Amino acid sequence: MSLQAAPANSNLFREYIGAEFNNVRFTDVPVNSNVEFHFILSFAIDYDTSGSPSPTNGKFNVFWDSDNLSPSQVSSIKNRHSNVKVALSLGGDSVGDGYAYFDPSSVDSWVSNAVSSLTDIIQEYNLDGIDIDYEHFHADPDTFAECIGRLITTLKKNGVISFASIAPFDDDDVQSHYKALWKSYGGLIDYVNFQFYAYDQGTTVSQFMNYFNTQSSNYNGGKILVSFLSDGSGGLTPENGFFIACNRLKSQKKLHGIFVWSADDSKGNGFRYEKQSQALLAISH
Repeated sequence: MSLQAAPANSNLFREYIGAEFNNVRFTDVPVNSNVEFHFILSFAIDYDTSGSPSPTNGKFNVFWDSDNLSPSQVSSIKNRHSNVKVALSLGGDSVGDGYAYFDPSSVDSWVSNAVSSLTDIIQEYNLDGIDIDYEHFHADPDTFAECIGRLITTLKKNGVISFASIAPFDDDDVQSHYKALWKSYGGLIDYVNFQFYAYDQGTTVSQFMNYFNTQSSNYNGGKILVSFLSDGSGGLTPENGFFIACNRLKSQKKLHGIFVWSADDSKGNGFRYEKQSQALLAISH
């Protein structure tokens, strides 16, 4: 399945929120009315919520800061800003003191449990989409592709979500799983939140442009979003030319959007780069 997206810039800005339990709220984050804005709740994980969590085969639980990011707060931020949508992300790096593994018993049972549990959470929280951010795997790439592909297919068909994204990064095991998913189900995946910040700290603008082109061919036809870490610990940082790279991509009609990890970390710097990102995206795209 090769879908070549027509070159086009977008005004999409996305921000992960809620993984670090530092009391960040939706209302803390500046929202520019001239962008399309997605908050991404981090994370829903198919593990139990015990002291030493174990996998539940697709029965998802909320692991984000739901005291500060509750269903009523989702409704409130969406009512306040007509351009805001809210998604949830599945998986993430860790749960409790260990890695969060994608660990299905079988494709059919995992999909059935995931559709049921996620439909409940998405409807309770009035959410709009999902993001797939598994980073560790106890299943082969084809099993991952079938499970996630069928999950997205069913949630979209049932009208539970209106968009889906994936969040791979440059690691052989991670890429093998997401590329298998893309090959079979790429047409159902609206955005690729590529974790460009997982490249080395000190990445240059020219390296970044090369990475972007490499990942654009890995996820051929996909809307590859660019990204930075608000704590500056990896990849091309705003201080070192991230926005120069964005402007270059914009001039090539390849700036499909920007996402940030994370609102939790940005709270300490007054969200300065969120403001700058949205200002850049809002200029007639």
